Order: sequence, then structure tokens, then C-alpha cells
Amino acid sequence: MSLLVLNEIARTALAAVPDASDILLSPERPPQALAHGELAPTPLPAGASPEGGVLTPFHTETMGDWLMGNSRRLRNDLERTGACDLAHELQSGVRFRVNIFRRRGSLSIVMRRLPAGVPTCKELFLPQAVRDMAKVRDGLVLAAGATGTGKTTTLAALVDAVNASRAVHIVTLEDPVEFSHASKTATVSQRELGVDFCDFASGLRAALRQAPRVILVGEMRDRETVDAALSACETGHLVFGTVHASDCGQTINRILGMFDTADERFLRNRLAAGLAGCVAQRLPKRIGGGRTAAFEVMLPTLRVRDLILNGETEDKTFYDVIHQGGAGGMQTFDQHLAQLFGKGLVDEETALSFATDRALLARNLDAVKSAGGGGAARAPNLELDWDYAPDES
Repeated sequence: MSLLVLNEIARTALAAVPDASDILLSPERPPQALAHGELAPTPLPAGASPEGGVLTPFHTETMGDWLMGNSRRLRNDLERTGACDLAHELQSGVRFRVNIFRRRGSLSIVMRRLPAGVPTCKELFLPQAVRDMAKVRDGLVLAAGATGTGKTTTLAALVDAVNASRAVHIVTLEDPVEFSHASKTATVSQRELGVDFCDFASGLRAALRQAPRVILVGEMRDRETVDAALSACETGHLVFGTVHASDCGQTINRILGMFDTADERFLRNRLAAGLAGCVAQRLPKRIGGGRTAAFEVMLPTLRVRDLILNGETEDKTFYDVIHQGGAGGMQTFDQHLAQLFGKGLVDEETALSFATDRALLARNLDAVKSAGGGGAARAPNLELDWDYAPDES
């Protein structure tokens, strides 16, 4: 089984499920396409498998071997960590971010479909407070969320906004490169882990010698990368980065947790001074099919900086400060979910399943229903300053 067969499997899956976001290739299962959070089996190309339409361990092992090619880094990653990431493109121009991983001695492959072009802030309907993060001169902008919630897409839109408006050098450090940015007003230099640099921390340190004004870090996963990112902010750079965390408050605590207790006070001071904004994302199901984005937004107000410096207490948390900061552009997930419910984009069950404080959101949803429900209702204490398109995903 060659790479040509893999490409044909991918084309067949996309033909069967045109709006698929992912293709899953697992032993003893047919190829599967993930669309709007649900898996659907897809047919194998004629002659690809004599095993009744399912893939065998030999199939996935061979396809994984073809995808990794002669890359020693990818093979070492797979051997050392049990997984590796790469980019793959079909002749049609459809691009994927591919994860190859071991499970019970066999290889499985997940292919995440990448958008054909770079999305804009307007197309993603990002909150105005998030759009304004592209205008910041220096500091650290963090995008948080679980895998597949659109963190990379949001940062790509912010980089595109900088690219379109400022004559600066933008350096991106990615694993792998997902969105291809054509230089506009800015000059964009995209670098890929394992191809152009060894690790994010060293790539960041090297980037400081490449005359950048803006740096994108694909993932801030360790203390060395965070330290290098804060150093870049302290020398006048705007740094965008992603963190795997469920909300904005957990993002700060996750970063603090990467460092030793002895370094905590110094780190808190650096983070409080350097943070320029944080946006967290979740993707609830939309009424009528598809998904819509729910955003939590935290800005570096005096109260937020105080929490970073001194930590949360029982009666003062990041959630409380964000909830009370609507006038300045901040919002919690619960406030935004109530807003989406009021506009008729998500139902009550879905909103509650994505809530941070389920009891508080339930009261807000009751208030929305009491105010008349439907698309015109608004969540209490939350101003609407942008609209959502019916087909947002």
C-alpha cells in the first residue's frame, strides 16, 4: 500500500462526507470521517483492502511509514513519545495536519483537514476585544482551548490582521505549518519544527535575532518556551501563543504550574507585566447542524494583573473578574453561551453542557427566556457589539 492509496482513501472520504474536519484511519475499522463532532464510516477505494472494507494493522503501518518518509525526527518522535505530527497535501491542494500514533502495538492516523485560505477576524466573527489584540504593540497574547477548538485558526486570523496592516517582520514557529501566509504589508517568515528549528524554545531565542516585531509560537508546552516568550515580550515584541487549557484562568495557572515554586514570584511579576490578552474557545453544537464558537475573553486590567501577582482566593477568582468586566470587553463562557442561546444558535441543553458555572448559566438562560427568548433576547449584563452569521462554524 503506497502513499497514492492513502491519498485515494482521503479523497474518497472527503467525497463521501464533504464537510469532514478529520479523517481517522484505525486498524480493524473502515476509514471514518469526523463532521460536526460525529464519526461516520466511509468506503475504501476499490481494491484497497480485501478485508471486508476495513483497514488492517499492515495498512496503517505502511501508510504511516510512507507519510514519515525519510524524516529521522518524525521516526524518533514516534519511537520516543508514541506519536508524531506532520503536514500532508493532496494533489488537489487539500492540506492536512497529520498525527500518527501507536495504540496497542499498531499505528493509527488522524488527518485534520486545514482550511484552504487564511481566515480573517471578520470571517471568524471574533469579538472586537480579540480583534484588538492584533493592534497591541508588544506583550503576550494567549489562545486557549482543547484540541480542535480553533486556537490555531484564531491566531492565524490575528497574524493575518497584522500582516495586512503593519509593515513589520512576522516570524511563526509551527508544528507543522498549517496556514500559509502570503506577505502583504508585513513580511511573514514561517518556520516548521524539525525542518527549520529543533524546538520551540531555541526557535524563539533564534527568532529574536531575525528582526521580528511579531512572533507566533505554535504551542507553549514547557517552561523554556514560556521563559523565552516572556523575554521576547520584555524586549518589545508581540508574541502570540497557544496553551492547552479549558479557560482563561486555567491558562494562567497552567503556565504558573510549569515553573518551580522558588521561581513563582518572579514569574508572576513577568506574566502580570507581559500579558496583553487571553482568549479561550469552545465549540458547542449549533441548532440546525454544525458548530458555533463560544469565546471567553480576558484582558490585562488592574484586577486581572492583581490576580496574576497575588493568586486567586475563595472570594476573588479569574472567573469573577472576567464576569464583572463586560464594560471593558471581557466575557466568560457562560455569558457568551447565554448570548448564543438568546440568538437561537444553541439550545439550552447544549449551552449547559459547555458551561463553566452550570447553576449560574441556568439562571441566565431562565432570564433570557423570561425576556422573550428567540433571537432578540440578550444575556443579562452582557452587551452585544458584534453579530454571528447563521453559518458560523
